[in-house]
Amino acid sequence: MTSIPDLIRKKRDGEQLSNEEIKTFIQAVCSKSIQECQIGAMLMAIWQKGMVDSETQSLTKEMMLSGIVMSWPEDWVVVDKHSTGGVGDKVSLVLAPALAACGCKVPMISGRGLAHTGGTLDKLESIPGFNIQQSDQQIHDILRTVGCCIIGQTEALVPADRVLYAWRDATSTVNSLPLITGSIISKKGAESLSALVLDVKFGRAALYKDIDSAKELAQKLVTTGNALGIGTAAALTTMDATIGRCVGNSVEVIESLETLKGNGPDDLLELVTCLGGLLLKMTGVASDLSDGKRQIHKAVEDGSALTKFQQMMEAQGVTSETARLLCSANTDYYSIFRKAEHQMELTTTESGIVLDFDGMVLAVVLHRLGAGRTFAGQSINHSVGAELLVSLGQEVVKGAPWLRLHYDEDPTADQINRLQKALTVGPHKLQKQSLVKELLLPE
Repeated sequence: MTSIPDLIRKKRDGEQLSNEEIKTFIQAVCSKSIQECQIGAMLMAIWQKGMVDSETQSLTKEMMLSGIVMSWPEDWVVVDKHSTGGVGDKVSLVLAPALAACGCKVPMISGRGLAHTGGTLDKLESIPGFNIQQSDQQIHDILRTVGCCIIGQTEALVPADRVLYAWRDATSTVNSLPLITGSIISKKGAESLSALVLDVKFGRAALYKDIDSAKELAQKLVTTGNALGIGTAAALTTMDATIGRCVGNSVEVIESLETLKGNGPDDLLELVTCLGGLLLKMTGVASDLSDGKRQIHKAVEDGSALTKFQQMMEAQGVTSETARLLCSANTDYYSIFRKAEHQMELTTTESGIVLDFDGMVLAVVLHRLGAGRTFAGQSINHSVGAELLVSLGQEVVKGAPWLRLHYDEDPTADQINRLQKALTVGPHKLQKQSLVKELLLPE
């Protein structure tokens, strides 16, 4: 049997690892029969030399099989979505119940925020009583009765990923394409999905700044997912400003609820209908993408997705009274959510058309005001956030409010100045652009 040092040397020298060698490495990681320094050395070798598609697929498969693999009744259409992260990305909160309203089952395993990107679990935990930890039996029960749940990764699901993810962070190998692919697709593979759609973002406020690098990752994810038997597609979407008008934890839940009540912003609805429509098309629930988009839009507009969200909240620990109030018309949201101690409105410094807004600047400021975390396990302030009071292409006059900040600790003068500079107002009209730039479909 090949030793771990031999495997490290082989990858360090740019050679291809066999399926059996990759299995040996992953099993050693899970059994703790490998030294921590050897895990780091292998990750760095993979980061430096890369992996061919067959190696990436083998790595992903062995990671997936390192824990339990969920199983479902044969007649269930089980789907999920993954986003590479952005600013104000609340798509999951609207998409999961909309898909459930269309007859799909959605066991959405989500993550927490880190650095400038917000986490779906953090947002949901701003709802009093919402429990993101559910047992395997509870997940089955919720999917059977409601159709969707949004939960954290369980201890038994892909344990290899938890170990490798921690060491990727410690060894500066987070941005390795094979390791990113293995981490994402192994978790989705363990969900035993009928179809998966990936929202791969690029732009100022995304991990990838240009479409070419985002497309490279998207193609790797789509190829690997399909090779493992998961119908996988990807959407390349821009992430420069914000998605919707709210950024933060509780404020994003509020905006999601308003969207489910038919009052959502166009950009959020575009992403929800496109990603959901793709999943419905891929599973045969819809005849084509247009039909899929129409079904998702109808689920949001007719209130059936809102009903699913209310049922999901109750199934995951929220009291029926709180869930009912949140889903009622004309809700006083701050009778349920904690409101930040202070609010401040920034005003425009000139008249004109809103041409641009740098979402990354807002995300960094909110992170430092307590909305995000710098390291795993750090507590966050769910009440900190911001509401954009203007939209791209809107005409504004000098002195008009354009941003409302929610905070407990006062922002610094430098932070306020940076926010003001993040808004671009000019004299010319702005052509409306779609956020979805390209779709990568299963072959």
